[in-house]
Amino acid sequence: MCCKYNEFYHIMQVIKAICLLLQTHFKDIMEHNGNRKKPGKGPKSGSGRKQFTKSNSGNRGRKFNPNASKSEDDVPFSNKKQGSNKRTYSKSKPSSRRGKGAPAHDAPAYDAPIRLNRYLANAGICSRREADKLIESGSVSINGEVVTVLGTKVGPNDKVQFGGETLSREKLRYILLNKPKDFLTTSSDPHNRRTVMSLVENACRERIYPVGRLDRHTTGLLLFTNDGEMAKKLMHPKFQIKKIYHVYLDKNLTKNDFQKIAEGLELDDGFIRPDGLAYVADVNDKKQVGIELHSGKNRIVRRIFEHLGYRVVKLDRVVYAGLTKKDLPRGKWRFLTEKEIIFLKRI
Repeated sequence: MCCKYNEFYHIMQVIKAICLLLQTHFKDIMEHNGNRKKPGKGPKSGSGRKQFTKSNSGNRGRKFNPNASKSEDDVPFSNKKQGSNKRTYSKSKPSSRRGKGAPAHDAPAYDAPIRLNRYLANAGICSRREADKLIESGSVSINGEVVTVLGTKVGPNDKVQFGGETLSREKLRYILLNKPKDFLTTSSDPHNRRTVMSLVENACRERIYPVGRLDRHTTGLLLFTNDGEMAKKLMHPKFQIKKIYHVYLDKNLTKNDFQKIAEGLELDDGFIRPDGLAYVADVNDKKQVGIELHSGKNRIVRRIFEHLGYRVVKLDRVVYAGLTKKDLPRGKWRFLTEKEIIFLKRI
């Protein structure tokens, strides 16, 4: 009797275990079905979304192709390694296509009064926060009277002056330049050296300024605008604006030094670790490297490689804040498209 009881007990335990497994399996199936996207909700081909591939193999073997086709331009760092487990992500991006006669982004027409700080920002003077400081300091007048009260509004017929100059609500301009070598990123130079302003002097009537800077010997993408708020946002470290550079070195980058850079280096002004690092695709030597950073420190790319005994022979910025060099020859500029402007404003 005792043996039969034990046998019955073991059978019940097995049945109980099977029931638990079936219950867990059924629960997993329900959760999986609940998380599946409904048909038609996924990204469509040509919908302006870009695909990234991520491998478990880390930074090694990643390829960077600065001269790729459009689809490859959208994926400057890609882990395409056979046998590796890959996951695909989607990320919205601005269109890099240049329309014929792409218009500048006009400032909206104001029929109703607007705040004075917004007026100053739209005139290309500064950001709204900086405008508040100018107002409080008594540097701005409306219809001949100095205004120091924040929140003061300006009507369409009011005369606003700053620094003795009458302001107007300028059209907001956004211009992308593919900077050549031997041009300084400055508005003027006391030694009469060539500046980037000479390359865009006929682009528009409004006063535009470069967003950030590229040193004299660095080439690539440089954005100009009179939108003070956007310029400040793009340069502020809080927003971590991504930049990708094509680096040409004087000698092959060893695997050991590649790993050191990928893991981060301690420079004179602090620790720095790139967001991405890759040897350039379809190149036999290891002198060409792609590096992705969000840091805006002075000469940061050159200093990273100089720290390990390399000399940067050539440096080219190929991506800035999602904008690319596609269809933009060296020394030429273009207006940003409406999609690109909206993308930057949403950063």
